[in-house]
This record gives sequence, C-alpha cells and structure tokens, in this order.
Amino acid sequence: MGKGVLEVHLVDASGLSGNDFLGKLDAYVVVQYRSQERKSSVARDQGRNPCWNEVLKFQINSSAANVQHKLIFRIMDQDHFSSDDFLGEATIDVTDIISLGTEHGTYQLNTAKHNVVLADKTYHGEIRVGISFTAAQVQEDGGEFGGWSHSFNE
Repeated sequence: MGKGVLEVHLVDASGLSGNDFLGKLDAYVVVQYRSQERKSSVARDQGRNPCWNEVLKFQINSSAANVQHKLIFRIMDQDHFSSDDFLGEATIDVTDIISLGTEHGTYQLNTAKHNVVLADKTYHGEIRVGISFTAAQVQEDGGEFGGWSHSFNE
C-alpha cells in the first residue's frame, strides 16, 4: 500500500460534552494508528472548545493491499485526583489519503470537522483535523530517503 509519513494536524474541538468536578475541562487527544499512539498536549482550562494546533506524525510501512487504514482520535479530560474522563472519539479512514500520496508522492486532506461520538453512540461536538501523507522516495540503488529516518551527508 504505502511507505512514508502520515502527518495529522490536530487543530481544535468544539462543543465537547463533559462534566468536570470543578467545571473546567483539560482536554487532550490520544491519536492511534494501528499500534502507534501519539498524545497531544493538554489544553488547560479551555473548557468545551479546546485548541491544540499541533502536528502528530506516524510512520506508515504497509505493503498489504485491501487493508483499511484508520486514525482513531480519543478525546480525554485530564483529572488530577481521579482517572481521566473519556469525552468522545472520532474515526477517520485514511486509506485513500495513503493510496493517493503513494501514487502522487504526497497528498493532503485540508482541515475538516469530524463528529465526536460519545460512549452511548450519540454525537456531541466536533474535532477539526488536517491530514497529509508523504511517500518515502526510493533511490536508484534501492535505498530510501525522505520520510522518517533517512538523510544524506554531502
């Protein structure tokens, strides 16, 4: 399918549901792609409309065709005296983004709103994210450059 870097621009969320003891939500997002997880910073005291404006990167190394590629965004409320509260989640299928990025070298999905789903399967709020995929380039000798960990020394 594709090799390269998937970048997730986590912008903000609005209209989140949640009840914190002191009335303030300290939201953060755990983004999962297969076995990889990335965690955003905590938007302290921003309530139901937190803003992160962060880029989280995932290494993609998939040769399997007909596999669905999904990002799962779990929005959490950080609590200091008890376990963190689940505020909802959103799932985005990135199969086409990876496929088009592999085909064209890079592909970007502009920032868009996605519904946040609560534990009871109802919708409450939105999360805004942008996504891009940049394919790893292959040199004539078969080595790679670009992407994650390959660089040239001239």
